[in-house]
Amino acid sequence: MKTVKELLQHLSGVVAVDGNKVSVLDEGALPYVVDGLVQTAVFGEGLVRDTARWLIWEIAQAVGVHPSSIHELYMAIGRGDVDKSFTVPAINVRVMNYNTSRAIFRAANKLDVGPILFEIARSEMGYTDQRPTEYVSCVLAAAMKEGYRGPVFIQGDHFQISAARYASNPEAEAQAVKDLMVEAVDAGFFNIDIDTSTLVDLSYPTLDEQQHANYSLCAKLTQFARSIEPEGVTLSLGGEIGEVGHKNSTVEELDAFMQGYRREVGEVAGISKISVQTGTSHGGVVLPDGTLADVSVDFETLRDLSRVARESYGMGGAVQHGASTLPANAFGKFPEVGTVEIHLATNFMNIVFDLLPADLLDQAYAYVRSELA
Repeated sequence: MKTVKELLQHLSGVVAVDGNKVSVLDEGALPYVVDGLVQTAVFGEGLVRDTARWLIWEIAQAVGVHPSSIHELYMAIGRGDVDKSFTVPAINVRVMNYNTSRAIFRAANKLDVGPILFEIARSEMGYTDQRPTEYVSCVLAAAMKEGYRGPVFIQGDHFQISAARYASNPEAEAQAVKDLMVEAVDAGFFNIDIDTSTLVDLSYPTLDEQQHANYSLCAKLTQFARSIEPEGVTLSLGGEIGEVGHKNSTVEELDAFMQGYRREVGEVAGISKISVQTGTSHGGVVLPDGTLADVSVDFETLRDLSRVARESYGMGGAVQHGASTLPANAFGKFPEVGTVEIHLATNFMNIVFDLLPADLLDQAYAYVRSELA
């Protein structure tokens, strides 16, 4: 649709718009008009695109599909009020967002599952060209298309500080992450993983010194995040003590980070989970023949880190990154050891590539070889 008039005509009889007020006239017919809204929200331009995104947001609110924070659930787990023997999946929806999110909601409805996080990292927003408003529009529209009702947890994954950019201009790099936080929260991202683990410096002799830059900036970004919260929302925030793909984390490192973080964060609500490294890497370990190497996750370390996160610091537990390429028989172990959240990305991307039309995939590989080799 090229104009706002065409957009409103598309919704005729299903949704009424009176100024800033949006009313759903026929909820049963809503799935039949959602596709057109998404098409315009993603591929439209200017006013008609922005109107489509606004309409998706308002219609979602009207039918009970609303972006939410998972903070209170994680804190309840930390207090022991909720059983810790389940793990929340956080799925990085990088491409074909609407279609992929529909599949997730469809499976969630069929299996009657609990909370799911839809997430995208700072880096992924760049190379997939998905800004927060587009991302949220696709996820909310997918929920409505599949008849889902209830809270939708949308997360900014790895809102990460670049160590190189921070070294050359720390104020500018910190401000870039703050600006992204504002953009994301305004769009409906009420869950944010602060990743300052890139600043950990293992050359220092003590754990506090190694973690100092990490916990200090994480505390500052926590304070900033609390200052931009929408009314009635406590953002779910996470921290990270070890960069994924590097050395495994220890309880002593967790203590050093959290003790320093607590000293600096002040009276505001702190993080509700902590990301750790236990043997995985983003994208898995790809062998020369294209297959993935077997990876050994240190589940006992993960158990210890989750236990200390809950018992000593009142958090929901530890978070496992880089897990989608693990063997299927590994996933049942994460709830057993109290992992509060698990991040899944690469294998969902692989599924998309496996199902792309062969000629389109050939074009993509040809472009990579000719332009990026």
